[in-house]
Amino acid sequence: MAISARQNPSSDARLFKLCPFWSSRNGLLSSNHSEANVQRSSKTVSSVARSLLPPRRRLRLDPSSYLYFPYEPGKQVRSAVLLKNTSKSHVAFKFQTTAPKSCYMRPPGGILAPGESLIATVFKFVEQPENNEKLSDQKHRVKFKIMSLKVKEGVDYVPELFDEQKDLVAVERILRVVFIDPERQTPALEKLKRQLAEADAAVEARKKPPAEVGPRVVAEGLVIDEWKERREKYLARQQVQAVDSV
Repeated sequence: MAISARQNPSSDARLFKLCPFWSSRNGLLSSNHSEANVQRSSKTVSSVARSLLPPRRRLRLDPSSYLYFPYEPGKQVRSAVLLKNTSKSHVAFKFQTTAPKSCYMRPPGGILAPGESLIATVFKFVEQPENNEKLSDQKHRVKFKIMSLKVKEGVDYVPELFDEQKDLVAVERILRVVFIDPERQTPALEKLKRQLAEADAAVEARKKPPAEVGPRVVAEGLVIDEWKERREKYLARQQVQAVDSV
């Protein structure tokens, strides 16, 4: 007698009615599995997206793309750039240039606290134009790179910080040189003069000795002398009163 392998559908339905937990459990496991796959895929997509995005800048620069120099061939001229720490941590910065023999920065690097800013001065020697050389060729030859590095509070600045932590160094900007006519009044020239004046004032302020805090030694000496004088007068009165009472 042949035994049929087919099952009665009604018996399956009856079984699920008796054990509804099986069906709900299977559905819950499948939903959890799908949610885990979605979360895993979203994390992968977000990590890829973060790798494609440019690094978040720690410094705000003004000007942000160019360094303006007065065009005076055969002379050393100056430019200026404002650096402001817009992050919530201390940031070290460092300048680099493609022409270290004819350019230098003051300061060449340093550390800025959160919200702190300074105006850096850039010095450059303007070479005489060669035969058939255009001004545009000369100005695009030199570039300046500003790098940043997150540091802990209290760390002293040394250039070796950027060599020791190369993987954490971020390139903030690459600034190009633009020459302007020093005899022609333009907004760029006026802004440059204003920034250079502020930079010079900051340098002079750093040269002055710090203001004295607290009382001076001379004042303390005067206070002690006055106290001695009062004590002597008090003792003299005590002696007079003692004589009178006798």
